[in-house]
Amino acid sequence: MRTRLPNRRPSITFALEVHGLRYTCSYSCFADGRLAEIFLSNTKPSSQSDANARDSAIAASLALQFGCPLETLRRALLRDARGRPSTPLGAALDEIGGDK
Repeated sequence: MRTRLPNRRPSITFALEVHGLRYTCSYSCFADGRLAEIFLSNTKPSSQSDANARDSAIAASLALQFGCPLETLRRALLRDARGRPSTPLGAALDEIGGDK
């Protein structure tokens, strides 16, 4: 069952860069502190990288709201040979989850 968020809720916003592209990330948490939703956008609106970032964040938010643990989601995402995130969603979730 999906856990819904209140209509008004605090969020945190930060910037990140992945493979030379800049993104903005905003996220909100459930009352117990678990990540509940994430929003990603690229600095080039309507670009393919912007659309991919936005869609991945929507999918991740739904997974989180249906009970997927943050660590499970983070481990499922692409990583390079050194273990660094290969995507904006992975980089954002690492930042939120505390891995640097």
